[in-house]
Amino acid sequence: MKMLDKVEIVNRRARHEYEFIYTLEAGIMLQGTEIKSIRMGHINLNDSYCIIVDGQLYLDKLHISEYANGTYNNHEPRRRRKLLVKSSELKKLHAKVKERGFTIVPYRIFINERGFAKVEIALAKGKKEYDKRDSIKERDVKRDLERGDKDY
Repeated sequence: MKMLDKVEIVNRRARHEYEFIYTLEAGIMLQGTEIKSIRMGHINLNDSYCIIVDGQLYLDKLHISEYANGTYNNHEPRRRRKLLVKSSELKKLHAKVKERGFTIVPYRIFINERGFAKVEIALAKGKKEYDKRDSIKERDVKRDLERGDKDY
């Protein structure tokens, strides 16, 4: 049960599934045992998504494991958590999400230099199957070129 020096959890599948249009850093409202679990790295970002309810931005289905030493004060692992963003940013996001095909995806959770947990969210558009194949092909070609340059 050791706290990690640098916490950065990335949802790599999100880059594969979505094309990011715009990224934004947001604060997250947590309970005491949640931040302790995050600092230990006991967090799963894969199934989570963001929703706007009553003019507020929430992060839903984010799994933060219960803190081992948190007695009756422990948190619920998959509760809805409020994200802290400026109202002007929220209005932009809300306008885009109303359009068909756009969604808000949490991409990365990290602890900043002041010790606060932050979430990097992205306004994203879902990729089609052929877009995913193109991305994979570009990545493979880039990797092959880098390998070829190192040999010479």
